[in-house]
This record gives sequence, structure tokens and C-alpha cells, in this order.
Amino acid sequence: MTNRHRRSLARVVEDFGRTFLDLVHGDADTVEEIGGVVIHDPYDEPAYPRHAVVLGPAVHGPAEIARLLGTLRVHGVTALIVRGPVEPDEEVARVAAETGIAVLALTRGASWAQLAAMLRTLLTEGDVGDAGGQTLGGVPSGDLFALANAVATLLDAPITIEDRRSHILAFSGRQDEADPSRVETILARRVPEKYLRVFESRGVFKELYRTGEPLLIAPAVDDPDEPALWRTAVVVRAGDEILGSVWAAVREPLSPERTAAFRDAAQLVALHLLRHRAGTDAEHRLRADLVTTVLEGGAGATDALARLGLVHEPTVVLALGVVPDGAEDDTRLTAERQRLTSAFAVHLHAVQPRSAVALLGDVAYAVLPAPGDPSAARERAVQIADNFLERTGDRVKALIGVGSIAEEPTALRRSRRNADRALRVLSSGEVKLRVASIADVHIDAVLLEMRDLAAVNGDELVGPLARLVAYDAKHQSNLVETLRAWLDAFGDVATASASMFVHPNTFRYRMRRLAKVGRVDLQDPAARFAMTLQLRLMGPQSGGSVRADAARLTGAR
Repeated sequence: MTNRHRRSLARVVEDFGRTFLDLVHGDADTVEEIGGVVIHDPYDEPAYPRHAVVLGPAVHGPAEIARLLGTLRVHGVTALIVRGPVEPDEEVARVAAETGIAVLALTRGASWAQLAAMLRTLLTEGDVGDAGGQTLGGVPSGDLFALANAVATLLDAPITIEDRRSHILAFSGRQDEADPSRVETILARRVPEKYLRVFESRGVFKELYRTGEPLLIAPAVDDPDEPALWRTAVVVRAGDEILGSVWAAVREPLSPERTAAFRDAAQLVALHLLRHRAGTDAEHRLRADLVTTVLEGGAGATDALARLGLVHEPTVVLALGVVPDGAEDDTRLTAERQRLTSAFAVHLHAVQPRSAVALLGDVAYAVLPAPGDPSAARERAVQIADNFLERTGDRVKALIGVGSIAEEPTALRRSRRNADRALRVLSSGEVKLRVASIADVHIDAVLLEMRDLAAVNGDELVGPLARLVAYDAKHQSNLVETLRAWLDAFGDVATASASMFVHPNTFRYRMRRLAKVGRVDLQDPAARFAMTLQLRLMGPQSGGSVRADAARLTGAR
């Protein structure tokens, strides 16, 4: 079992070493607390927290590595991880020594997404608020990697802790002493399907879950030439609930003493899994409370920002909403919102590690650092949101409104309100976008709010437009559509007539007719503005039923 701080680089190398990571250059003992995980993008400039670990999936060769190390020096980065194998290089070694940045290689076959998820699992436990420093069985509460190492020491065998779906929650060191199937499992972060099918056909899981005793399991490998070890597994249970299992790769059956120790260890693992689950739920609730306090912008906003790590810099609020398609029930829609919120948090954490995301009601809000020029910061927030929606696809219609830049904590309430306003414009269909900042759709937001005010006041169409709507309803004509086309074309008859697919002379005749019916001087700017505003706020929808619109808008029954 390790005594190293869970956020230290040395702990990362110790837990993930050999199987996942290889330290090529530098000293892992120089930094006690890693500040976050950042994915390097050669076409963008992410925000780097102090002592960040940078993942470089697109960085290849000694020259590129050395060049990036020099760039990262000014950001106080602690380590750079690139795809292995990486041969030691004198120039890279020199730059790594000068910058103090360690260089690690990610094992070929391991996924960058899996590495990022595992690093964040290790680093973010207790990230919000006070972790409390509690221990269970001498192991820091909820620290599953430390627990796996402790059990491995008891059994003198490499250990994995798995959930009910055979996904890897944590693993011990010394995995290189196991067989290729174990290494494949670690790299995939779950037991491969081919092995699961073998175990299921043998009834292994049925027997494992039926008894609380450690079970000796023959290798799931059919090829006699492939190295394979036996497994000893024990179920992890809390009362009647099966939480998962612990698996040891062994060369021989465990002794009676170690079998008893393994059985007892399963009970300790259950306590840690329950604590880990409870801690995660509590942390999500706490984060939601902190984000709510921040967005309200009151006296506690500064303290909440500090606990989220977002104090002393400009920020911006993003509002993520899901548009129902009419066929989804409430349960499924809620699940989709939660799924998108989690994915949004992962995406933002990759580009802005100090961002905070929480689902409040039907909207997921994100608070993002927004350093630098406000206009550039706003455009960057729009780009980040755009990239997220591109990756999530079109299975669920999601929209994101971007608020105004908040230079101080008290301005976050306004940023949140503006993000909501932008999201409402997107949801209304007034603009054909999936992401927009309030600066892009401000006029549309104002018009929607004026429409609300007109509805609250019970306002009805009056004057020329009311007469045109009534005339169209009675005579099945289209004078309102003609007026709309003429106003949209700024009085250009050729453009307006083309939009309605009629001859310009026919269009001119209709214009003379509507001027007479509406008793309006179309040369009067005030009259044109009044009709334009009424059309936008209370006018019949383009292509809609004129008779229905007339009844609705003129109060007819």
C-alpha cells in the first residue's frame, strides 16, 4: 500500500506504471499535487491549471516533444504524456531537465479517453469541499487504487476491483506479473467479451454471486501456447445488493490464511465502494449547490467560486437545454439531460479544467473561466459549445446559450440570465443555430420578451395590420404575406415578388390594394416600423392559416 498523496505525480506513476505509463524523462517526485488534466490541442490554446498533466495524443517524435515542452514551461505544467513507445533522446532529456516537466509514454493499445477518465477518477475525489481525511481499514476512504494495492499485498498477487458489468474500477500494481488477458483487461478498462462469454458459459458468475467464498477459476484462454494464470475471485456485497467483485491473478490456489484474508477484504471493499458511491452523490449535490450560489450572484458567490477554483478571473455562463421531440416520456428525457450534463462536464474539463457544471431543473449550467479580451473569450466559449454538440451528434436535439462575460462574481447572475435568454431564442426556432451567445441574438431575445409583454397585457392587433388580417380572412387573399415580403425586402419589389413567386406587376397591384385596404401610407417610416413590429410580435405566422390567425389576433370568437 502506498503512502503517497493521491494527487501526486509519483502516485500516478506508481498506480498506472508499467501497464499504462512509462516514465521516460524527469522526476516523478517533484510535484506533490497535480492541478488537473489537459488535452493538448495544436490548433487551440487551452487553459492550463498550475501543475497540470498534459495529454498529447497528436505529439510524435523527439522534435515535437521538445518543442511542446518549451511551450508548456510558461504554464507551470508538471508532466507531458505522449503515445509510446518513446525512445530516450538527449535533446528531449535536456529540455525536460530545464523545464522540470516529466515525459511519460502511454502504452500502445491503451485509449486516451480511458487514461483521461482514470486520471480524473484518481485526482478529483474530494475535489469540492473538504474530503475529510477519513480512513476505512487503514486505507483513505474511497481510494480504490490504494485499496487494490493493499489487497494485492495481502495476497501477493495483482488485483482488479470490478463492478457488476465487469468494468474495472481500480487495479493494483504488478499487473505485468499477470498474463496477457489481464493486461488486455486493464487497457480496455473492462473484461473483454471473449473472456466474459467463456466465464458465463461455465456458470462462473452465477456461482460467484451465489456464494460469498473466494472462487478458484480456470483460465478463460483456450490456446495452450498463450500464457495464462488462474483467477481467484470473490463477490463484493452490501446486504442483498451485489456491488461487484475482486479478482486476483494467481499461480497457485491461495492458502487457507490468504483465502480468509481475501474474504475479509471483500467486506472492506464493499465499505469503500459504498463510501465512494455516497461521496460521489454528495459531491454532485454539493457542486450543484455551489453552482447555484454562484449563479445567484449574491454575497456567497465569491466563496462558492473559490471552492470551485474559479475566483479572481472573468467567467461566462453556458446554458445547455434539450428540446423534447414529443415522443419521449419524462423519465427518458430526464435521463438524456443527465447523460448530456455528464458528457458536457467531461468535455469542458478537458478544455477548461476549472469549469463547473451542474444540472439545475431542466437546464445544465456551466461556469467557465473567460480570461483575456471579452469578445475573444465569448467567441471561444461559443466554439467550445459548438465542438461539444458536434461530438454528441443529432440523436438528441440539444442547444446551448452563451451568456455575457462576468468580470466579477456579482455579474454572474446577469451572465446566467443572458445565457437563458440566448437558449430561449434557439429553442423558439427564431434562428437556425444550435449555439449562440446573447450578443449574437440580443435583438431576437428582446423581441421575444416584448411578445411576452404583449401577451400578458392582452394586446391585440390594431390599425392597418388588423384591417389587413381581417380582409385576408374574409376574402382568402394574401395581403399580409405581401406586406411581410415587401418589408423583409426593404421595399425592393423585384426581390419581394420573387420570394412569393409572382410577377412584379402582380406584386405592385397587391401593394396598391393593401395600401388602400389598410388605409396606410407606405412611404411613412413610422407606419412601416409599426407594422414591422406588430408582425414580429403579434402577426400571423408565415404560411399559417389566415382565418385562424385572424380569429386569434383580433379577439374574434
